[in-house]
Amino acid sequence: MAHVRPAVLADDAALLGLDLATWSPRWSPGEPPARDAFFGERNGGPGGFLVAERDGAVVGYVALHRAGGLATHAHVRIIDGLAVDPSARGRGIGELLVRAAVERARAEGAAKVTLRVLGTNPAAQRLYERCGFVVEGVLVGEFLIDGSPVDDTWMALHLR
Repeated sequence: MAHVRPAVLADDAALLGLDLATWSPRWSPGEPPARDAFFGERNGGPGGFLVAERDGAVVGYVALHRAGGLATHAHVRIIDGLAVDPSARGRGIGELLVRAAVERARAEGAAKVTLRVLGTNPAAQRLYERCGFVVEGVLVGEFLIDGSPVDDTWMALHLR
């Protein structure tokens, strides 16, 4: 069984390996992961991450951050990264991570958790729906990936 804990700097190599093993333009419209370090300019420090461990190995992570820097937006958190090791998929680790992120947001006093998921990733959308998220909007053709338009689906879970 996996358990979730806050990330620490010592997780850097494991998270970098996980990012490299799981990144695909089908799931992320951004640039491929860095190849030298996970934490740093791109991802910040470990404070915004939770990791899933199974048998002493990191098998997944979720990124949870404030949605913006405005005081009027301080009640919103955003899940802006989720990865599960391909060898550990289908064991509920993604759901465990998302639910842990929601609980962390709730403990921080957040009223809402948002996220974005590409239209090319229906499995992730179903995962978020199982965790109580609903679609709040779809930006049709928001990204052009490999020459094809891809929708950007915004989902949210209201905590209050």
